[in-house]
Amino acid sequence: MSSFNVTIGQDKNQPFINVYCLDGRYRFWNGKAIGVDLKCIDNPSLLKAAFELKLREGWKPQPKTKGAKEQVLTVMQALEQGAENKAAQGCSARFIKDTRRVITLWRRYEAEHSIRNLSLDELKPAHIRAFLVRPNWSPKTQRTVKSTLGPLLSDFKPGVIERVKLKKPSSSLHKPFDDIKSILDDIANYNGHLHLCCLITYGCLLRPHREIRELRWSDFSDDYRFIHLSGHRNKSGRNRIVPVPAYVKDLLVPGEPGDNIFSGKEKPYNQEYFKTLWSRFKAQSQTLEGGQTLYSFRHSGAIDIFKRTGSLTKLQKAMGHSSINVSMTYLRGLEVAELVEADMPSL
Repeated sequence: MSSFNVTIGQDKNQPFINVYCLDGRYRFWNGKAIGVDLKCIDNPSLLKAAFELKLREGWKPQPKTKGAKEQVLTVMQALEQGAENKAAQGCSARFIKDTRRVITLWRRYEAEHSIRNLSLDELKPAHIRAFLVRPNWSPKTQRTVKSTLGPLLSDFKPGVIERVKLKKPSSSLHKPFDDIKSILDDIANYNGHLHLCCLITYGCLLRPHREIRELRWSDFSDDYRFIHLSGHRNKSGRNRIVPVPAYVKDLLVPGEPGDNIFSGKEKPYNQEYFKTLWSRFKAQSQTLEGGQTLYSFRHSGAIDIFKRTGSLTKLQKAMGHSSINVSMTYLRGLEVAELVEADMPSL
């Protein structure tokens, strides 16, 4: 009797049956080849026993056909398939848009370096590093593009992205305001939307260019005392419930639940909306100092919270940081406490 061996293998956490015989190796994901209606993922041990029984009875797997070599994917095909997979998994529209941009950039990269149709087998960390490290890309941009590229390739070429080490971007905190009321008064006289954005950035510690710009009336509680943001709506990826201070609530003029609080329509203003308003205000302002930005309101709010509560844990919750270590770039200290409206920045 011919010798054989049957084992259970794993591929991307999916079990399969390995059959070694006829001087070859054969993979089976179900029992169709031996007339058994059973998937390996449902009961791998039982399917393994069924193959062993069939082999003892004389069954042999069909020899592999020569010339039927599996076609190797190109990097472009893997990126496009990866983007489709992420869309099917329900990833945010913003992430899907970023994947399309990265795919376009990679296509240009291959053309510029005369490596069109680069296969996954040929892909080396050096290719990815050359793609990411460009004179016109800051270390932060390089890491951002890498974070989008990685998930697209992980299912097809595991580990290749992780082997590319990039320069750590230098961190700079936005200069806080010494007189928060005066600057807010100037902004209120300049533009109401920008004023409300700055108040929410300071008082609720939300990020202006996405979290605040995309706010809908349905994101507020019925009494407008809290803002609820789901994970895909904020940078940390976690659901957030943020108290709304009275000085923010008093300026709200509620509209239809599905409408954006600034545009008054379902669709928010474009991504550059508050950046443009701030640039125009900055150009004519006599009160702004160097290094003060829209994010300075968020940093100023963080300082106010910690001064009054003494709690880094509360600061982490208010800022929506995924790690307390991130909050420590702002301040030092630690204790456990709950965040309530009274802890939010005061005017």
